[in-house]
Amino acid sequence: MKTLFRDFISLFYPNYCTICGNTLRKNEDCICMQCMFYLPKTNFHLQKGNPLEMLFYGKVPIEAVSAFYYFKKGNITQTLIHQLKYRGCKEIGFLCGYLFGLDLKKSDVFTSVDVIMPIPLYPKKQKKRGYNQSEEIAKGLAKALQKKLNSKSLVRVIETETQTKKTLFERWENTQDIFNIQYPEQITSKHILLVDDVITTGSTLESAVISILSACNTSKVSVACLACTSF
Repeated sequence: MKTLFRDFISLFYPNYCTICGNTLRKNEDCICMQCMFYLPKTNFHLQKGNPLEMLFYGKVPIEAVSAFYYFKKGNITQTLIHQLKYRGCKEIGFLCGYLFGLDLKKSDVFTSVDVIMPIPLYPKKQKKRGYNQSEEIAKGLAKALQKKLNSKSLVRVIETETQTKKTLFERWENTQDIFNIQYPEQITSKHILLVDDVITTGSTLESAVISILSACNTSKVSVACLACTSF
């Protein structure tokens, strides 16, 4: 009966794919199967010493790094990220985080995490946006991996400028000392999965890892991002 009612309602208020705008079919949620098929996966979680892990070599100790999709200007992933961050489509974050988590189950490193922790937004920015896109991704990952979500311990205390047009050094400089740790006892001696939306140079994540390990030097950190620039 519920299915019949939902199908009747969809005749008048159809759901649309947040990427291509086509009407979603039954059992499709948020993103149509065609768009899902064309999203370019990296499969970095199956590759030890992948290009993302190399970003952090000699900088901070990280157990593993992966991203779900490749991102480049003009591709379908850019549309997905734009809808997630700027069009209020936070359900994209949860859905893709969940699907990413199912893939990460194939990796022993990622299944060994204890706590999933999103990169926080500065409070003023989160209030304006209404949600933290990285937290939505983290929620999906937490459900798929059946791990605890911790959105309180890592806090952004400095509002940074946009990184888009900055050089590599300027990006690093822009992200120094921007995080603090609250309730360190909740993440001490834990394997933490740090979650962000897009990774480019890794400077923001590097700063977060330094803050975590400085406060909890017995913890381990891995990183999972929804997308990364092509390598």
